[in-house]
Amino acid sequence: MSTEPVSLLGGESVYCINEGQLRDATRLADEDPESSPKIQGQLETIEASLTRNERAALAFIIIERLRNSV
Repeated sequence: MSTEPVSLLGGESVYCINEGQLRDATRLADEDPESSPKIQGQLETIEASLTRNERAALAFIIIERLRNSV
């Protein structure tokens, strides 16, 4: 099992997330009264149970599934 961190910066670009999208996501995760507690709870669980590489893989898979969903 690899313990080396996976680089998130190298290689060809696959996804483009603009500053507005990141700002909106941060607001939803940190400030929205309904969504923030749910998102923060999931983040705590994920960060406690998955390695950095596993969290990176999960993030990319979630983005890919969102991209491919209607």
